[in-house]
Amino acid sequence: MRIADMIPYERNAWDNAAGVPAIAESIREFGFRGKIKLRSRENPVIVSGHHRVMALKSLGWDELPDEHIEFCDDLTDDEVAAFRLADNKTGQGGKWNRALEREEIRRLAKKVDMSKLGFDFKAKAKPYGAERLRTDDAYNLREVSALHCAGRYDMPTIEPCDFAPTALLPFNYAKTAKDKAQTLHFFIDDYQFERLWANPAKYLELILSFEAVLTPDFSLYMDMPLPMQQWNEYRRRALGNFWQRAGANVVPTLSWTDGRSYGFCFDGLPRHSTVAVSTVGVKGDGAAMDVWRRGMAEALHVLEPSRVIVYGGLLDFDFGSAEVMDFAANAAFGR
Repeated sequence: MRIADMIPYERNAWDNAAGVPAIAESIREFGFRGKIKLRSRENPVIVSGHHRVMALKSLGWDELPDEHIEFCDDLTDDEVAAFRLADNKTGQGGKWNRALEREEIRRLAKKVDMSKLGFDFKAKAKPYGAERLRTDDAYNLREVSALHCAGRYDMPTIEPCDFAPTALLPFNYAKTAKDKAQTLHFFIDDYQFERLWANPAKYLELILSFEAVLTPDFSLYMDMPLPMQQWNEYRRRALGNFWQRAGANVVPTLSWTDGRSYGFCFDGLPRHSTVAVSTVGVKGDGAAMDVWRRGMAEALHVLEPSRVIVYGGLLDFDFGSAEVMDFAANAAFGR
């Protein structure tokens, strides 16, 4: 059966979108096991398996063999609704034997990367309580942690992406856009996409529905303290890392202030890859143009990108051997 024909239940009360990357990794490692339960062949609304379907989509699967599908034709609509709740609830009733869990992870560590499957032995070696989990959630540490970081500044990693956008679409138009053959960008006011950081899992399926996504353009201003600039650069890359592990085409967005920011803004980003940059607010301001040119020259030196997506119109600047894609700000509002 075509996975695209499986219809998510719009009132599904169980949200485990944050676990989709680990589910996808499990499927990649061990194959698809179990079954997706649907209302009926004529009305294929998902009863059980929403997040496994999301994982299959992120892996690029188009079809799921019928042997992995079960229809609930024999149940009434109310029974289906009750079963959906019960199926999710029963999975929450158990608890881990932490000692046995640690032993199993230690035994398997040399053969299987358990961190990709959502098992972080280092985090679980010393159990912590619900308050620690609340803190983790406030900083999205379940989605992106030290395990996903590297480089001099310990920033979340992003793999090279050789992608040329069909068109650019501002994120604030994403929910209403019918044409998904577009790349989402965030060259808009921060308040319009802060909700992504507040709840990354909630918007994962929306992000994955588009051809690609630029990492969020969390603002860096000259008068911002450096720690605040580093925090916004971290958030940009953390969301990009989370989306990329879930299967999205992710293009790094470059941003910087003065020379003090070059290290944490460019270190660790993929080399010889596609990158994106904005010129909005730069034209007509001599000082801003000088800052932009110096930073862009440093980015070209450090990253040697194969392609640069420029949003907002080109400046008088030599991009060297990099391919340049020019998207005017007033023309990049979708099709």
